[in-house]
Amino acid sequence: MHRLINGVASAVNGNGRDTNANHAVTATESDKIAGTRLVTDLQQRYDGEFVVTPTYKASLPDMQNTADNRGANIAIQHVGIHNFKIPMKIVTRAGDLLSVHCSVTGTVSLDAHRKGINMSRIMRTFYEYDESELNPVTLQNIVHSYLENLESSSARIAIAFDYPLKQNSLRSGLSGYQYYPVVLETVVTPEKGVRQFLHLDFVYSSACPCSYELSIHANLKRGVAAVPHSQRSVAKISIEHDGDLRIEDVIDIARETLQTETQVIVKREDEQAFAELNAANLKFVEDAVRLLYEGLDNDERIHDFRVFASHKESLHSHDAISVIVKGVEDGFDAYLEPFTYQAVAT
Repeated sequence: MHRLINGVASAVNGNGRDTNANHAVTATESDKIAGTRLVTDLQQRYDGEFVVTPTYKASLPDMQNTADNRGANIAIQHVGIHNFKIPMKIVTRAGDLLSVHCSVTGTVSLDAHRKGINMSRIMRTFYEYDESELNPVTLQNIVHSYLENLESSSARIAIAFDYPLKQNSLRSGLSGYQYYPVVLETVVTPEKGVRQFLHLDFVYSSACPCSYELSIHANLKRGVAAVPHSQRSVAKISIEHDGDLRIEDVIDIARETLQTETQVIVKREDEQAFAELNAANLKFVEDAVRLLYEGLDNDERIHDFRVFASHKESLHSHDAISVIVKGVEDGFDAYLEPFTYQAVAT
């Protein structure tokens, strides 16, 4: 069956081949026919023998480079791709090469007069560096390539992965891997140039000081057994740094200030030790963010930081939360993003 376009008949199929004459139609001939031909019903088949020539490729439509913008004629701050997966290598603080499974987000700014970007260029550009070590220098090279290849003024790349680190048990001598959700981020803007960020989730136990005192009161005054409540808690730490900061450095700060990181492998002696450790480091959510503030503020490599802490209460059906920032001008603010109004994963 044929459809007539502009009153002229032909029988060229969607792959540029004349179904009646058994010979290939050139791209030039196809262009001449395009608006005035009969088009056969589309064939539901894949032509594995079709070869894309430079001329045919040049004839493909490119919607990103049209001026037909929809909606407001205004610049866009971020446009790109999110959550494409790739393995990469990162060097640990000890100098070992570690393979991590990464989820990548790459975005650039878009001027008001441009309809869109070539999304595949973000991925192709990143793959030019996929064999490079995952570090601040590599991320800077990638964002500068984004700026050049996509003709943008601002660019951002964020690499998310779980960072494994051995943790020793408290008393049994056993050890196991603790996994830390990490995001390494590099941003380039005309106003502030290149900026390096590190985001890390640190999970710890928080024993309530009030509950502890009330439990001791029941023990001593009435001879009644009582157990203070504690809960798994998470500190979401965001840092702007000078590029010389290691993931292990931030983990050390969190471990040293909070003291009660959740454990991987425990025997009875470790469980008892953890109970003692919690009793020695009682903390409200306000205490947690202030302790982290003190540790982060003492590291000169850290220019700015933000800490969001959530204690998933075992006494209440709600969480206790707190946010603290260093207080740098034009730096992190304490705005609670919408995600914080949902349950925070721990």
